Formats: sequence, C-alpha cells, structure tokens
Amino acid sequence: MASTFFGLNIGKTGLYAYKAALDTTAHNISNSETQGYSRQVMGQKADKALRMHSSYGMAGTGVSVTGVIQLRDEYYDLKFRKNNTILGEYDTKAHYMTEVENYFNEISLEGFTSTFNSLHSSLHELSNNPSSLNIRSQLINYGKSLTEYFNSLSTSLKKTQEECNFEIKNMVDKINSIAQQISSLTKQINTLEVSGATANDLRDQRALLVDDLSQIANISVTEKVVGTGIGVTSYVIKMDGQTLVDTGNYNQLELIPRQYKQNQNDIDGLYDVAWTSGQIFNLGSQNLGGTLKALYEIRDGNNQFNLQGQVSAVAGESLVTLTSTSINEIERLNIPTEGLINIGNYDYEYLGFEVTKDQETGEFIYTFELKDPLFTDAIDVTASVGESINYKGIPYYMDKLNEFARTYAKAFNEIHRSGRDLDNNPGIDFFTATNRVNGREYVFGPLVDSDDYYYYDFDTFNSQTGSFAEEVPDNSPLYGTYYFMTAENFTISDKFMRDPRSFAAASDVINGVENNDVLQALIALKTDNTMFGQGDPGGFMQTLVADIGIDTKKAINFSLSQDNIIKAISNQRLSVSGVDIDEEAMNLVRFQNAYNLSAKVISVMDEIYDRLINYMGV
Repeated sequence: MASTFFGLNIGKTGLYAYKAALDTTAHNISNSETQGYSRQVMGQKADKALRMHSSYGMAGTGVSVTGVIQLRDEYYDLKFRKNNTILGEYDTKAHYMTEVENYFNEISLEGFTSTFNSLHSSLHELSNNPSSLNIRSQLINYGKSLTEYFNSLSTSLKKTQEECNFEIKNMVDKINSIAQQISSLTKQINTLEVSGATANDLRDQRALLVDDLSQIANISVTEKVVGTGIGVTSYVIKMDGQTLVDTGNYNQLELIPRQYKQNQNDIDGLYDVAWTSGQIFNLGSQNLGGTLKALYEIRDGNNQFNLQGQVSAVAGESLVTLTSTSINEIERLNIPTEGLINIGNYDYEYLGFEVTKDQETGEFIYTFELKDPLFTDAIDVTASVGESINYKGIPYYMDKLNEFARTYAKAFNEIHRSGRDLDNNPGIDFFTATNRVNGREYVFGPLVDSDDYYYYDFDTFNSQTGSFAEEVPDNSPLYGTYYFMTAENFTISDKFMRDPRSFAAASDVINGVENNDVLQALIALKTDNTMFGQGDPGGFMQTLVADIGIDTKKAINFSLSQDNIIKAISNQRLSVSGVDIDEEAMNLVRFQNAYNLSAKVISVMDEIYDRLINYMGV
C-alpha cells in the first residue's frame, strides 16, 4: 500500500522528467545551426505501478526518463555517403578539367588557330616574294610563336599535374587525420556508453567526420554491439576493401615518391600511395571513387594508351625483346627513357631501350636493358610500360601535343630539307628540339650528299644516345628521332633566328631566287588530310580542343547533377534528424506547461498534507 505522502513523489517525477525534457529542447535549439548535429528527444514512460490490494487494483507512480536518443536514419546516412563519393569525384574533375580547357582557350589571340594561320599566311606572302628578308623574318617569328604556344601548353599542363599531385598528398594527410580522430572518438564513445549512457554529441562528431571522409574515397561503415548489455560497440571503416579504422585502432597511408616516371612527359616526384602496414593501396582501383580517384585519373590518365607487347625470355637474361607492340609510330611513342616494365605481373627496372623496325611488317621491336636479370622465365607473356588508365588526363593531352608537334615538324622538315636557301645551301630542319641535359639542338635528318661517307639509321634508335650511325665523324651534330621532340622542348633552329636567309624556299635557286616550289609544298601541309587520322593539322587540334570541351562539360554536368542529388538527400536526412525551430518552440511551451502542472501537483499535495496534519491532528 502506498504511503500517505505518495502524491508528492508522483509530482517530483514529473518535475524531474520535464526539467530533463526542457534541457533537451534547449540543447536542440542551441545547436540548430551546428553542422552535423542530430535532433535529440527524451524518452519517457510511466513508472512501475504499485499493487494496492484494493478494489481499484494498481496505482500509478509517476513518470521515468528512459534516456535521451538522437533521431538518425542509417539508410539516409548510407545513401548520402555513397552519393557524396560520386560528387567528390566529379566535382574535382570539373575543377581541373575547366583549368585544362582554359589553357586551350581558342578565344584568346594567342590560341593555336591564330598562331597556326599566321604561320601559313606568312608562307603565302613569302611565296609571292621569296627573296624578301622581312617576310622571311616574319615567317620565322611566327614559327617560333607556334612552338612557344606548345611550350606554354606543356608548362601549364605540367603545372596542373603538379597541383593534382600536391592535392593527393593533402588528401592522404586528411584521411590519416580523420582516421585518427574517428578512432579517438570511438574510444570516448565506448568509455561513456559502457556505463549505460548514450554519447549522442560524440556520435554526431564522428558521423560528420565519416561524411567528410566519404567525399575523398568510397568507404563502408559497420557498427556492431560487442557482447550483451555492456554498451560497447565495434566500429569498422573500410576503404577500397581494406580496414582504415577498427574501433580504437586505425591504419595510416603514406606517400612514396616515384623513382621512375610512367609517361615520358610526367613531372618528377609524383607520389604513389601505400599503407604503412605494408599493404598495397591501389589508386587505380575502380572501387576507390571520390576526390582521390579523380585526382589520380587527371594526373595519370592516358586513355589506356601505353606500350604493351609480348615477351619471350628465360630467367637470367638482362635484355628482353618486346614484339607485337601497341605503339608502332615514333610520333606516338610515350614511354620514359628509363623506368619500370611489367613482365608477367612482375616489375623490372630498365635502364634504357632500343627500337628497331621490322622492314616487312613495319612493326616496332623494342629491346629493354634491365637493371637486374629476369628472376623467372617469361615465355610468351604480356609486358607493358606504365599504367593503362581509362581516363583522358594530363598524360593523354600531353601525348596529343607531342603527336602534333612531331608529326607536323617531321612533314615540314622533310620538305624544307629538300630545298635550298638564298645562298644555295641545303635546307636543314626548321623545327627542332633541345636536349634537356646539354641544351643542344637535335638534328632529325642528316644532310644527304653523295660524298657523305656515313649514314644514320632513323628506323633504329637508342633511348639514351639517339639514332644509330656508322662511321660518325668527330663533332657531329646531335642526331635523334622525333621521340626526343616534345611539346616542352619544341622549337625552331637558332640558325633561322640569326640568319633569315637560311630558310629554304625553293629546290633550285641557281636559275632564280623567285622559285617557290618548296614553299608551295609547305603551304599545302595546312590542308593535308592524310597527315593525321583526324584530317589536316587544324582538324587534329580542333578535335583535341573539342574532346577537352566535351570531357569538361560532362564533368560539370555530372557535378551539378550530383550536387542536386546530394541536396535532395540532405533534405531527406534533415527531415528526420534536423532541428525544426518552430517545433522546438512548441515543445518548449508543452514541457513548460507540463513542468508547471507537476509543480501544481506538489502544491496541491502540500495543501492536502497541511490540512491533514495541522488541522486534523490530535
């Protein structure tokens, strides 16, 4: 049977319960603009009733608080993070592709179309007056402007590659920092919840960090209760199938500077990523996603164009030959002079390579000099140099610039070498390239003369020394193939800058300097539809610019679309876990009234007990 003062206890439970409800409401209101905060609600239930052993059975004992819980839907969390990964990827691609597109901006006066047209306009002018030194100087300057345009594009693209590389470093540092914070918060959460409490605010902080992490890479989150009734959970985050956080423990990523380039035009010091535990971290994984994947693809993407072929060699050999290869044009060759070659899924360092041409099939045969001999037989196995990445990134666009420079320069030089300058000297290479080490200019075609006692084999070359030659005279020029010409070192011979008379406009000047047959052949290059697979030189560059525009537009459209999806999901998530100020204001009034009424219960009980004790006592 309840005591005489039983009513006071019921009022007291109401006071405590609605004071807690008011505190929870106040907490919600104060955090209404806090990022990542989930609305909290107080759970309550009727206290256990007492058996009265009377006609009315049992008597209520008031209200008890069951706890303060946060309103959060795991389905929306999962949905948000999956889409946030996609947004991170396309948002990053849109940013950097827009940057690349700006480099190729055709609106500017210094664009390719303007520069290229000016060069050919000056060729037309010179054909009308081949002996004019002023027009020759103008032509040479326009040629120099064309090469400087490609030099500038190369510098800009390498700058973007460097930015992507630096951003990969930032992302790795951020992942490590987030992983450390999540593991620390998980320890705190388990410490608090083991005693039966619920660490709502700490859980919000952890969830916000996981949201940030989901934009960098694709992750999976698993939380399981450990044991029964002890309030401890196991919290595991995996990235690309490998454990990043395991409750209070976490793994770290580290950056490993590449010793060798994967593509001929890569900048020095690109990073690879690995786990500090020694596990392999695959930046090229299709499941990685997020900002990290986008940065990798933009930095290293070659549209799956890398050297591949077949190798048959036995263990112990240091020279391996690659046949049936995917690259059989010097103009498109993009492998570094030294690097890594993957033979039968094993990486070997090579110190250089030699290229010969099969005169019957026209296919290139590559011979690589390995730093260390093969440690296992490689009989009819696939070999490759560099990664095959299915995205048009910086290496792809650099390769295209190289292809244009090499192809157009080769065609121009071959015609120019067939002519004679104003002093009846044989024509030399108009377009050339400078050696990175010594600054000397390459010569891509020897001056052929019946009295020459040496010759150069331009179908065979060595990556270190250039073209092969027999009986090379002392102090010979630096002969090479167009593999050594890139958009970075593309230029015109210094001889033309010093002496405009050196330009060869005609095949014969003995019978008059006004002959312009060589010029006419050079002019015809502008409309030569056989030079490139995309048509004439202008068509090649227009196609390249169009590809960049399409890729940029696609990335921007996907980014905007995904941003709208994320906003919709965020609104759905906020509909469950967000704080509604109007609703909280109503709760504030409700709980205030309930608190006041509980106080009124105690006041009424006080009057009853006063009457009972003071007026009815003996």
